[in-house]
Amino acid sequence: MGYTIRDIASRAGVSKSTVSRVITGKGFASQEAREKVLKAIEELKYKPNGLARAMVSQKTNNIGVIIYRHQSSLRSDSIDETMIDSILKKAKDLRYSVFVTTDGEESLNAADFMLEKRVDGLILISSFRQKVIDYIDQFHVPCVVINGMIEKNNVFQMVIHDAKGGRYVADHLYQLGHRKIFVIIGSAEDKTHRMRFQGFSDRIHELGGHIEPENVWYSHSTSFDEGYQLLARIWDQLVRKKPTAIFATDELLAMGAMKFLLEKGVQIPKDIAVVGFDGTDRSKMFHPSLTTVQVDKAKMGEDAVYHLDQLINKKDVKPTKIEYEPTLVVRESTNRP
Repeated sequence: MGYTIRDIASRAGVSKSTVSRVITGKGFASQEAREKVLKAIEELKYKPNGLARAMVSQKTNNIGVIIYRHQSSLRSDSIDETMIDSILKKAKDLRYSVFVTTDGEESLNAADFMLEKRVDGLILISSFRQKVIDYIDQFHVPCVVINGMIEKNNVFQMVIHDAKGGRYVADHLYQLGHRKIFVIIGSAEDKTHRMRFQGFSDRIHELGGHIEPENVWYSHSTSFDEGYQLLARIWDQLVRKKPTAIFATDELLAMGAMKFLLEKGVQIPKDIAVVGFDGTDRSKMFHPSLTTVQVDKAKMGEDAVYHLDQLINKKDVKPTKIEYEPTLVVRESTNRP
């Protein structure tokens, strides 16, 4: 049976307004009245009605997280897993419940779902089209974007310095002596992967090297299977040109490529070095372990909830862009040619 504030008031022998003040913590209630109300709540196993509470406070204490991606699916071994765990933990600390869903890059379905749930704020992760943020903006819901690369100045954005990560890869491979390098890019349409390649390419040129256009390959998706299949497609070119290193702008692509190479009897890193980008746990468990660019996904997730909470509570937070510094983690998959 669902009890109401009226039932609590009757059991405690106090007014409904007194019960309301005790539950919300707003306004004065004597210690005696407070104890009576709390005892009645415990006896009746009362649970506050979330909708009614939201109507009074204009807050639901719910936040929404939407992960946008080309395939509209969440990979358990992707960069998002650590970030989502961190978001959930920080949200719990701040007494928020969290709705998490995925959607396509141009879809408004997930945004509509979250708005119907009357979330207090939104965290949008990864690639989505400008029309998505324009649509959400109409409803004046506080919003934090993680690695979205949108062209809007009134949104709080948190991004990885992808170009700098690409430069770190270039420095590492060039210092080892690699000059003939193949590059696998996650997607021609994804700005994140373009920035990683741009930083890498620019730095190689600064160092006096050159990336041949015919040695740059674009994948259909960022998955382990696509990395494997792409290497199968370019195997003849790889045998003919004999590159000494491969840089993949996504870690799963790199590991898929490594699996194909290992099956062909190619020794990594003796015959060819491989570098990825993202820093998931799987990269250190793969054999040989993968040299990769790592970003602090846990901190990004925690910071996203913190800044969203500030926006929800109308603290003095100005829309800004925060760039997170990547680091290169050198493991077994790279060595001198």
